[in-house]
Amino acid sequence: MTCARGVIEKEYTFQVYDERIDKTISFRKATLERDLGRLHRWLNEPHVKPYWERDYPLPKFRKYLEDTLVDDHHTPYIGYLDHVPMSYWEAYWSVDDKLSAEYDARAADRGIHLLIGPPEFLGHGYATPLLEAMTRLQFQHSETNRIVSEPDIRNKRVHRVFENCGFKPDREIELESKDALLMICNRERFETEILSHRRTNNE
Repeated sequence: MTCARGVIEKEYTFQVYDERIDKTISFRKATLERDLGRLHRWLNEPHVKPYWERDYPLPKFRKYLEDTLVDDHHTPYIGYLDHVPMSYWEAYWSVDDKLSAEYDARAADRGIHLLIGPPEFLGHGYATPLLEAMTRLQFQHSETNRIVSEPDIRNKRVHRVFENCGFKPDREIELESKDALLMICNRERFETEILSHRRTNNE
């Protein structure tokens, strides 16, 4: 695919220019060789640790990342702004996840986890454009009509970001590792309320 500033670079799975932040957003699939060190740093950042709880010693984290990379129901991505790596994403098939026990999961439902790593990228309004781009990427699965997420119930800021991208709160749920807010975005809502509305505003 192409973006507003040229042809997608080969290493990226998805790329789009977002005029709201005047930056190009890109995603590529994570690898152990390129990303072990950066992800270990990011998951030990003070703003990340309370919600992800993956601040493991490096050998244990290496095993966690290795397992994630070979897990068929997960696809981990590194997110970029203007070709600078700054976020981590896990997209997954919800029906294969423990979350499927908490709602009426359908075979093609996708789920999203996210974090912004370097603290200097916080507080600049990047989260909503990034999540919107990742949601677009997940809806490229032609049979996917719903995307779900289960952010920590304490993380009100992230709840607002998901709501900005068309996710609607469903209910509070109790997971093994946290109390969470189940949020659901359907394709029609995303395409009509989010993408079409923004295109109209930009005309």
